[in-house]
Amino acid sequence: MFREKMARSASGWLMIFLLMAGMAGGIAGLVFAARAQDAWSVVGWSLGLTIVGICFGGFTTVNPNEARVVVLLGNYLGTLKSPGFWWVNPLTTRARVSLRVRNFESARLKVNDHTGNPIEIAAIVVWQVVETAEAMFNVDDYENFVKVQTEAAVRNLAASYPYDAHQDGEKALRSHAAEIAAEMRREIQDRLEKAGVQVLEARISHLAYAPEIAGAMLRRQQASAIVAARQKFVEGAVGMVEMALDMLSKKHVVELDNERKAAMVSNMLVVLCSDQHTQPVVNTGTLYQ
Repeated sequence: MFREKMARSASGWLMIFLLMAGMAGGIAGLVFAARAQDAWSVVGWSLGLTIVGICFGGFTTVNPNEARVVVLLGNYLGTLKSPGFWWVNPLTTRARVSLRVRNFESARLKVNDHTGNPIEIAAIVVWQVVETAEAMFNVDDYENFVKVQTEAAVRNLAASYPYDAHQDGEKALRSHAAEIAAEMRREIQDRLEKAGVQVLEARISHLAYAPEIAGAMLRRQQASAIVAARQKFVEGAVGMVEMALDMLSKKHVVELDNERKAAMVSNMLVVLCSDQHTQPVVNTGTLYQ
């Protein structure tokens, strides 16, 4: 496992001044050696100029929110993170790594939820590289690694929870978006830890039943809504009937036996719970005719 460290470097402006001075001095020395016809001096000054020319290859620029991973003949020497103009060993390779915050949206994945229903799900992940050495050397391609591991985490999460909650207090993908997003972020972060990537945010961007069952599930949701509404109607109607009987009894408006109370309860429940307009029937006789 590689851990990030700072690479040794020198100011590029200072080194360009020194190298230009060295280049000028080398050219002057080579001219004097050639005039003196000193073969060894000519070779020496030529070798010096060659070395100075090679040193010009050590200049590198680091932009804001960018890093350069410095490698010399297969050995990791460190990372340049400070923005500016720098000079390092000219024999090294300096790979660019972006430290900017990036977005990734997964494809719409078709998976089965916890209850076995096929659903479509997609997620958006906000991430950035924080450990350049791990990103470069622990995985083959850290950008592709983020994509593959994100999709694997989304599949695993979708299979762990139902699309809709069927019991009170049950955590579901549709009804507990904040909790599911927090758990998704933790799972993706665990998978990307070895790649030096930090997950800043993860959330579901698309969630729907698969087309082949969407119609049936829509009818199921409508039926559940109707049942819930009917339950509220019945609860309210029973309360109103109870209140009516209680008030009639307290104010001694009319005395009703059990049979008449049952008839009154039946009529009031029909009126209050029916989804159609009811037609009143006026009794012109006595209470018992």
